[in-house]
Amino acid sequence: MSTPPLEGILVVALEQAVAAPYCTSRLADAGARVIKIERPEGDFARNYDHVAHGESAYFVWLNRGKESIVLDIKEAGDAAFLHRVLEKADVFVQNLAPGAAERAGFGSAALRDRHPRLITVDISGYGEDGPYRDMKAYDLLVQSETGLAAITGAPEAPGRVGVSVADIACGMYAHTAVLQALFERERTGKGRGIAVSLFDSIADWMTVPLLHQDYAGKAPQRVGLNHPSIAPYGAFALSDGHTVVISIQNEREWKTFCAEVLEQPDLATDPRFVSNTLRVANRPDLDATVGAFFATLDRAQATERLRRARIAFGSLNSVADLSAHSQLRRIEVDTPTGPVSAVAPPQRWNGETFHPRPVPAIGQHTETLRKEFAP
Repeated sequence: MSTPPLEGILVVALEQAVAAPYCTSRLADAGARVIKIERPEGDFARNYDHVAHGESAYFVWLNRGKESIVLDIKEAGDAAFLHRVLEKADVFVQNLAPGAAERAGFGSAALRDRHPRLITVDISGYGEDGPYRDMKAYDLLVQSETGLAAITGAPEAPGRVGVSVADIACGMYAHTAVLQALFERERTGKGRGIAVSLFDSIADWMTVPLLHQDYAGKAPQRVGLNHPSIAPYGAFALSDGHTVVISIQNEREWKTFCAEVLEQPDLATDPRFVSNTLRVANRPDLDATVGAFFATLDRAQATERLRRARIAFGSLNSVADLSAHSQLRRIEVDTPTGPVSAVAPPQRWNGETFHPRPVPAIGQHTETLRKEFAP
């Protein structure tokens, strides 16, 4: 296998929960050495659940390939040790409570003054300034504050996106920013301070609804398993209890759908449905017509018609269906209590096989790291 792209990069992670561990786990996947600093009780994400034969699903997902050391950074000796590690580090990532790292002597600006090549990453809930700066922020709170929950769910009630999208989005933006800073440092020789917040990350994802609000005076409404501004684009029940989800993206597809799937070519020129804007405006009538047709088909019949007409579709699957999905790629990750079958990284590198490094036990590398970075 070729040399990992980030081999030789040392990342120090004063991290917990999801956002920062997501960022550093992807750096570790790319070959970086990631030293994870934990409290004696460990990253609290270790105890979110115990579903993977005693291991937390979150922790297994986000901490493979890291070295774990237990430190109390408020204690002088441990603080001095961390400073010695940072002398050799390329990247420092932290997502402690607002102001905690700085109070402990590990503020990002001071660290960069001390180590000009160091890239620092501060991950927070609401950013480095503004009235919300010192507020704690967790995923559901940010989904609510940004309006994401207000446009998610069925018409009768707002809903939470079913995975931790605020944390994941923030971790992804932080990961991207670190790669940019490493590339910039190759040219300038200098590190960079990076700050990423959960709120800013989801606010970016909310750009389309926000533009609707600001320029049309109305945000998209909750429409359940429908697209708020494209129709037909949603879920329809089949005769055998399955549900098919279809997507029509343009007028050519709409005409094909009417003629070849519904076998109702005249529907394409119905005055209520001749444009996407009109189809959205008349969605109840449109969905009733399309839904009545699909209710006469079972899954195999619907699949055959949609494939033949080259109309985009999918199945409304359960998580159990995903587990058995023919397209799902998996990896086996070693953990302190045994191997776990997990989802393979989305990116593939020229057909090379990804071999994940193990998930560490709490403080597994404390002794060896203390020897390595001894004064």
